[in-house]
Amino acid sequence: MLKNRETSVKNEHNIEDFYKIIGKNVKLKREEKDLTQLQLTHLIGFKSVSLVSQAEINHNQHFSIKHLFMIASILECDILDFFDGVKITKLDWD
Repeated sequence: MLKNRETSVKNEHNIEDFYKIIGKNVKLKREEKDLTQLQLTHLIGFKSVSLVSQAEINHNQHFSIKHLFMIASILECDILDFFDGVKITKLDWD
């Protein structure tokens, strides 16, 4: 049972690292285009900046694939740019 908990914690850390990298990369691309979080939020069609600000720092929010698609279109970049630095390792999902 302890191994399952350790595996679960390890998997959660890997997933959180994944989200952190994506958020960091979105922020870098947004800043390259000289857009504020509020400007990007409005271009996505949202009123509140909370999704963008919290997802960029990985604070209980994550970008969906739809969000990443929209952001890549707005920032005129390749969606794969958001995954730069992501390393996928084999995880146990027991």
